[in-house]
Amino acid sequence: MTDASDASRARSFSSAAARYADHRPDYPTSLLDAVEDLAGFRLAGARVADVGAGTGIATALLRDRGARVVAVEPGEGMAAELHRRNPGVPLVRGDGNRLPFATGSLDLLTYAQSWHWTDPGRSGPEALRVLRPGGALAVFSNDPDVEVEWIAGQQARIEKAFGPGWYVNERVRPQSGLEFTRRLLRWSRRIPVDAHLAKLSTHSLFLIGEPGTDAFLAAERERLLEQFPDGWIEEHYVVDLGLAVRPGAPSD
Repeated sequence: MTDASDASRARSFSSAAARYADHRPDYPTSLLDAVEDLAGFRLAGARVADVGAGTGIATALLRDRGARVVAVEPGEGMAAELHRRNPGVPLVRGDGNRLPFATGSLDLLTYAQSWHWTDPGRSGPEALRVLRPGGALAVFSNDPDVEVEWIAGQQARIEKAFGPGWYVNERVRPQSGLEFTRRLLRWSRRIPVDAHLAKLSTHSLFLIGEPGTDAFLAAERERLLEQFPDGWIEEHYVVDLGLAVRPGAPSD
């Protein structure tokens, strides 16, 4: 696979914001249960910033749990789509390397599929700065469950076509100096084959126009329809959650 800069890959999402919002998977309710369990406090009423919020998939879940959530998103197209779908959620433009919040002002920071776009040497200290003592940083991603045979086969075909590590920039890599506790949460959703391929096309590998991606998706459609002739598949995911609590006694 031809290397592309992180900046180019990050910018690519805004070009497909509506498709991203329509086809990227949600998160299971067990994720926020796990966040509350590991953080040691309820989300209802908590001061939360969802950083790299994209189109607001995780932001909406946090809002629905009762959190006082602010979305932070650098991309113009993604921010516009987030605002369109979640008009009542406060939105600021920014990123995790320099957070637009006062010191000690937040109970929780969340990064859903977005921590990898930050510089942990900067975003880690920023998290410590804006979190209150006893506040928490939660980093999580939806990863394809490669223990499922058809998903493992698809992952192998993508790596054969475009090289290993195509998905690494979408995975949790918390390297901030904080001590993370990890939880893995498995879940699935049943969707049409074409919806699965539309979801696949929202990953940065496909958005930046790597040579051969269109042909790959066309061939993959034929293969999947042979494998699943009714046109429906069960996508299996593992939510990879890492949560770190800021040292110190909780403040009032």
